[in-house]
Amino acid sequence: MIVTDDARGDLLDGIGHGLPQILDASGPDYAALLAAHRGAAAEATAEGLDPRATLLLLFTSGSTGAPKAVICSTGRLAFICQVNPIKFSPDDVAYNAMPIFHGNALMSALGPCLANGAAFAMRRKFSASGFLPDIRRFGATFFNYVGRSLSYVLAQPERPEESDNQLRFGFGTEASTRDRAEFSRRYGCPLLESYGSSEGTCYIIHTPGTPDGALGVPQQGFEVEIVNASGEVCPPARFDGRGVMLNPEEAIGEIVSRGAAARFEGYYNNARASQDRLRDGDFWTGDLGYRDEKGFYWFAGRTADWLRVDSENFAAAPIEQILSRFPGVTAAAVYPVPDPVTGDQVMAALEFPGGEFDPGAFWSFLGQQPDLGTKGATRLVRVTTNLPLTATNKISKPALRRMLWNSEDPVYEAVGEGYVPMAAHRKAALEAEYARHGRDHLLRL
Repeated sequence: MIVTDDARGDLLDGIGHGLPQILDASGPDYAALLAAHRGAAAEATAEGLDPRATLLLLFTSGSTGAPKAVICSTGRLAFICQVNPIKFSPDDVAYNAMPIFHGNALMSALGPCLANGAAFAMRRKFSASGFLPDIRRFGATFFNYVGRSLSYVLAQPERPEESDNQLRFGFGTEASTRDRAEFSRRYGCPLLESYGSSEGTCYIIHTPGTPDGALGVPQQGFEVEIVNASGEVCPPARFDGRGVMLNPEEAIGEIVSRGAAARFEGYYNNARASQDRLRDGDFWTGDLGYRDEKGFYWFAGRTADWLRVDSENFAAAPIEQILSRFPGVTAAAVYPVPDPVTGDQVMAALEFPGGEFDPGAFWSFLGQQPDLGTKGATRLVRVTTNLPLTATNKISKPALRRMLWNSEDPVYEAVGEGYVPMAAHRKAALEAEYARHGRDHLLRL
């Protein structure tokens, strides 16, 4: 059967699922079914006890392309929930406002609760303003997050009662160093982070001594390398005295988990995408990274986040970290847009929940950042109150790339020694320039 509710039931119309029963969880039949089975012992089936049986599908975030459904077996989820470093007792309460079709909620909250007998509290949809009342009402001792949701919570006005909570710790991914420190200050709660893939093939953990902004080191049992397109291991990144990477083209490569192909259970109904991730028994994550000379791993964006300016390649994530320092910015996304002549131009989208964007102050700010290389200078800047998000609250760069310099958000262009608003006549002139060079088709991808 399919279990749904009246808010989502219409999504089943016309898809030919072929199942004999659709049960409406918001209707009286569902309540009667629950009442009839309350307290009844469930009998295990042979299929249910088979660790190879497909249990669920985990959807990738879709932050740089179409989401893919990762197969997760009963055995894989059971193993993760039992060896998970997140340890609960029956006295713990995990608070979750993330979608339960994603690994963040399943494997860092719901699964460990089931394995340890802890309570699981959830709300239908994330709410920044509802976070504080919820954790106090539920007596939450733990919560899970992604970086975007944490920044939204911190954008709420600070309140004295924030520290009056029972939180022991939180776990998530992709929060900035600044946001993690600020949350710990306001809520009195330490945060743990790690890098992992929905495919379950690669884990990098943030250990004591990990530099601010770094992912950390590979978890025990996982061999991870940074590899270039030819399959060669990239050398460590080198930096000058200002923090500018001296060898990005040779140091930045794809994060590859050695010998991890056996852990990968494939993408549902997508054999080609599954095969694209595998090479000689290794799993290629599709994420970019680099390793510093002390052995710590750093995230550099997705493989779609490579930019090529003046025949030089570099990654988006280091620039995003710099732009996030600008006062008032709650999130920054850097991505390539086609140059009218060759290669890419650097475009950034900055989220300002409130207040005015000062293009002069932003220009001065960029000039004061010692670790911003000359090729990373932002040519176009979109200013918005809300960046487009995927279903898992990650920034959707495909949506930003499709918008280019269009939409109702103001866009600023670097001209001379500053930024000026990009007027309609300038947009038309720029698009004509693409046509003159035979590259206008790139604007329609």
